[in-house]
Amino acid sequence: MEEFDQTHAAPAVAPRTSGCGPFALVVAGALVGGAIAAALMVGAFLLLVGVPVSTDAEPSAEPTTTPEPGIEVDYGDATFAEAVALKVTPSVVSIAVEQTAFDPFTGRTLTNQVASGSGVIIRADGHILTNDHVIAGADRLVVTIGVEELVGTVVGRDPSSDLAVISVERSGLPAAELGSSADLRVGQPVVAIGSPFGLDKTVTTGIVSALGRTSYVEGAEAQLTAYTSLIQTDAAINPGNSGGALCDAAGRVVGINTLIQSPSGSVGAPQSAGIGFAIPIDYARTIADELILTGRATHPYMGVSTVTITRSIAAQYGLPVDAGAFVQLVQPGSPAEAAGIERGDIIVTIAGTDIRGTEDVFTSVRGSRVGDSVEVVVYRGESTETFPVTLGSDADRR
Repeated sequence: MEEFDQTHAAPAVAPRTSGCGPFALVVAGALVGGAIAAALMVGAFLLLVGVPVSTDAEPSAEPTTTPEPGIEVDYGDATFAEAVALKVTPSVVSIAVEQTAFDPFTGRTLTNQVASGSGVIIRADGHILTNDHVIAGADRLVVTIGVEELVGTVVGRDPSSDLAVISVERSGLPAAELGSSADLRVGQPVVAIGSPFGLDKTVTTGIVSALGRTSYVEGAEAQLTAYTSLIQTDAAINPGNSGGALCDAAGRVVGINTLIQSPSGSVGAPQSAGIGFAIPIDYARTIADELILTGRATHPYMGVSTVTITRSIAAQYGLPVDAGAFVQLVQPGSPAEAAGIERGDIIVTIAGTDIRGTEDVFTSVRGSRVGDSVEVVVYRGESTETFPVTLGSDADRR
């Protein structure tokens, strides 16, 4: 597996989710032809462990951390959900995805709406944050803000994090207040706002069910997307909610709704099972700033391809450990090579986190930043060695 290392640190990563039994993780994204656009399923666990990553790019001159303009609402006796809805719904948009196709019977080119999703206005000048899978494959984007329909333009896409920024030709828009996902607590109330099944301005409530979930999904463009440190919530999230806002009780956006776990998988219309996931806003904001600044996002990488060691593999080959990541390949000129890691090493710890397989290597690297120095402990033969690895940027590899 090539180590698909990545970016700007999302909050510390905890245990991964897994699609057990009849349940399957699917993107909560778009509606296709009246049904769901090929909901992406959990893909084969990464064979890419350490490639693309994050950048040292300076933050945009107009960071998304400060809402513009501030949205003030007289809450009166409203419940927290009513107050959040009043404050945030003006900042959440519906995104219609249109594709053109040639009709051989009429000889004309037709434009059809094939999918829909949601987005969050993050800047008053018309910049909107959404999921990449919402806009993937679009020939034209139609953004509904209030009662107005505007043409959306892609500013930048990052399929590996499933985030994208689009813009509309408007100023003075009600930008959402972005909070912080770093201080979220399990059990605290949250509100999800989006356009499930095309029903715009839909508001649902719930709590933070868990933090630090990790999952991997293979997209339609053969692009592997890694979701790290996801926020799990029981607020109802359905297809079309993707790209919408997950807010705290103060009406601050703390996540971008992205995935659901559904008993129906990707066949037909995935059903909400009270298990939804959002990308933490601290991570999403960093990617958004970079997309606005440069049009692309970069991610950290270490530069190794690994294979997960299991008990049976360890017993078969007489390995000194029964869990870890066996280094198949060290990429020439990579941070791993510079640090002294070699083919045949078994990675057992990265930055103090136990490594039980390739996924853990990927998650540990993606949870760091470009330029971070992480200690990598490996078994080489029967003994352990420690290597400080300074993570690089995949911008240098393009």
